[in-house]
Amino acid sequence: MLYLPKRFAAFLAAFFFAWLPVLAWGGAYEAHLPDDLATAKDLCALLPCKDVFPGALSFSERMGSPPYVQAFGEPEASGKKKLLGYVMLSTDITDTPAYSGKPVVTLIGMDVQGRYVGVKVLKHSEPILLLGIPESALIKFNDQYLGKSVADKIEVGPSRPDEKVLGVDAISGATVTVIAQNQVMRLSGTAVARQVGILEPVVRSAPKYAVTGARWSWAELVDKGLVQRLLVRPEQVGLPRGSEPFIEMWFGDLNHPDVGASILGKNGFESLRSRIKDNESALFIIRTAGLESFKGSGFVRGGIYDRVQVKQGGDSFTFRDTDYFNLYGIEAAGAPSYTESAIFVIRAQGFSASYPWKLAFLGNKVDRATGQRTFANFDAKYWLPAEVLQGGRPEVQEDEEPWKRVWKTRALPIALFALLLIAVGVVYAYRERLTRLSTHKNKWPVNAFKYTAWGLSIGFVGFGVMAQPSITQVLTWFHALLFQWTWSLFLSDPFIFLFWIFIIVTVFLFGRGLFCGWLCPFGSLSEALYKLARVLGLKRFQFELPARWHHRLKWVKYAIFFGLLTVSMFSMGLAEVLAEVEPFKTTFLVGIQNRAWPYGLFVCVLLGLSLFTERPYCKYICPLGASLAMPSTFRWFGLKRKQDCNSCKACAVGCGSQAIDAAGRIDHRECLHCLDCMVLYTDQKGCPPLAKERKRRERDGLQITPIGADGYFIPIQPVAMDAKVANGPDPRMPTPAVAVAGRDNARGLQWIWLELRDHLWPWSSEGAGSRRALQWAGYALAAAVSVAWVLAGTGRLSQVAIIGWWFGWSVYEVLIRLDAKRYVKDGPWWKDRYREAGVMDMLSYVAFKNLLLGAGLFLVLRAAGWLV
Repeated sequence: MLYLPKRFAAFLAAFFFAWLPVLAWGGAYEAHLPDDLATAKDLCALLPCKDVFPGALSFSERMGSPPYVQAFGEPEASGKKKLLGYVMLSTDITDTPAYSGKPVVTLIGMDVQGRYVGVKVLKHSEPILLLGIPESALIKFNDQYLGKSVADKIEVGPSRPDEKVLGVDAISGATVTVIAQNQVMRLSGTAVARQVGILEPVVRSAPKYAVTGARWSWAELVDKGLVQRLLVRPEQVGLPRGSEPFIEMWFGDLNHPDVGASILGKNGFESLRSRIKDNESALFIIRTAGLESFKGSGFVRGGIYDRVQVKQGGDSFTFRDTDYFNLYGIEAAGAPSYTESAIFVIRAQGFSASYPWKLAFLGNKVDRATGQRTFANFDAKYWLPAEVLQGGRPEVQEDEEPWKRVWKTRALPIALFALLLIAVGVVYAYRERLTRLSTHKNKWPVNAFKYTAWGLSIGFVGFGVMAQPSITQVLTWFHALLFQWTWSLFLSDPFIFLFWIFIIVTVFLFGRGLFCGWLCPFGSLSEALYKLARVLGLKRFQFELPARWHHRLKWVKYAIFFGLLTVSMFSMGLAEVLAEVEPFKTTFLVGIQNRAWPYGLFVCVLLGLSLFTERPYCKYICPLGASLAMPSTFRWFGLKRKQDCNSCKACAVGCGSQAIDAAGRIDHRECLHCLDCMVLYTDQKGCPPLAKERKRRERDGLQITPIGADGYFIPIQPVAMDAKVANGPDPRMPTPAVAVAGRDNARGLQWIWLELRDHLWPWSSEGAGSRRALQWAGYALAAAVSVAWVLAGTGRLSQVAIIGWWFGWSVYEVLIRLDAKRYVKDGPWWKDRYREAGVMDMLSYVAFKNLLLGAGLFLVLRAAGWLV
């Protein structure tokens, strides 16, 4: 059992209680907004409009499309209220997602000249603004817009007067959030400014149709993209999954003569055109499935259809009763039956059918966790094909996605960072050449590169581009893999994206040690302090924990990792809070001076300990290191060992990470790849077996031959190995080798079959007789898990429940494999090199294998549309 020193336990308790105020955080993080916020006419009765429009005495109801509110001051002499400006809710206009994948809900004030006069964040879902960066940083960012005009070209970054670009300062560590927020400010401001006449409306050229007289069937219309589908499933609006969609709609253009005549027939199209003006546009919508109405049950004469609207660029177009015509039938052959239909007319001058547009459906969404109701926006894009337009489609310049702008604006640092990763990878690939040039007294051929990597990691990667990887990213990847993969989420931070590609590749090639030992900013800082302390004369105070304590405490980081992973399945927000066990944000992202004292004290204690013992955080606490250690079990290439290592302790004594055991074996989950043992491996004077052989040859007048790949002098004549060494453990493998029956001569399909059976069938024929109860319990559990997957596929079991079942099966599989198939592969997976599995080996193998299998099953079910 593990006992922590009382003082250390007291410190952890104090640190935990210091978090409690954070757990009760108010602010705008996931704040509760009124349920009827999206539909209420009196917006300012629900929201603090005066906070964003100082001096306003009263406000109008919502008006316009997209909606806005007028702000009034003191009445004029005539008694008429003086119009001061406008207030808008960002989500009424755009749902641009920030880094969390959710929009930052913002209330914005703008005067009659188009200048921003107030900005207030009502709700956000950015965890980095909960802990890593104070929410006040976003408030300060928004304050930069005050006094600026919606007519200004505002971008995140430095101003460029020659291009008439006004720059606003970013928030370090939250670049994606502020780029998205800048887009929200610009889109919201310009949309309202165009409506009220502050800005000129966007002019789009009238369409010129290529008319051939063709008449298309429904299938042909769909194939050509002339008719589009908008499908909303019940689970997307917080309802239980069912066989019937929430709503299924088909829609399309009715302006093109060939398309209109194909849908309505010749007479129907001519009748429609006679009822609308030449500069007006028409579209049709039909509901083919679902009980939800796109017209809205609350529609009254003289009102608007509040469930559907058309969006084109920054403009939104809604429909009144006078914009609605009945659709009596569809003439296209093969058209589906429908239960609701309409023809809507867009009468605004700014719309052009030759440009892309979207049909947006506003659905009432229920949050299952809180019961809160909000309007969710679902849309589908429509753009007439080039073949039906004279001269093809017009050129359209749309706003770039935030992640693309990040890559462009930081191209040079990104290129330098990528170059650093490649350089370190190449240098490490040639580690054997470097270690052969080194000796135990002169390690500079290795250390010159390693210390340079540390310096760049601390200065450039950590404090410069702030690319310190974190356990929260592992949790995010895990959740995205299981629930919803979004490339833009991961591409939005290019440094972290590139870093994780490097980490994933190198972990499977070499283990966690290349990242943890060479490029982790905090790990590099910790070890640099340890080395510096030696230079400053503190070596006599430096120590290693006794082996018995080290081998107990090293498991703490795995417990922290699994704890965070478990918590994240129920609350990602709470997992983000608990992930503050990592000192990375305080050290690099925010700075000790900008955080509450417990965070700064925690970092100071860790770095202070690093002066006296090597990498204490990396060895005992780091959940990121634990998450990378598990796949390191299956690294392809390890550090070299020779048979004599089982009786020689030279490397083990000098191993700072204490990753070499008494038998000379390296635990690649703990190894940080300092390469000191590799230097000794070929050092004729530092490696005791080599030094002994060198002295024998010198005494006998024999030639000193080069050292071969096996770590010994190339023999002039065979020399018998010491019997004790030869008969001892083989340190070239982490555990003793195991011969698996039936694998010797397997090739082709037989080899594939045996691999599948080995990975998917954990039982053995021997266990069927000796462990019959355990075997049958496993069969029953396997059947139950299979039923659970079927229930999940039919929408009767939640994702969290299936994960729980899968976890239970994994625990059983570890137990049965330790009893029946106690082995794992060592090295490349296509080779049949097996070794005995320890408990951690089996935990790593089963956890990683079942994660991949589970993610694969999730993706298959989701792709088939069977999973909630």
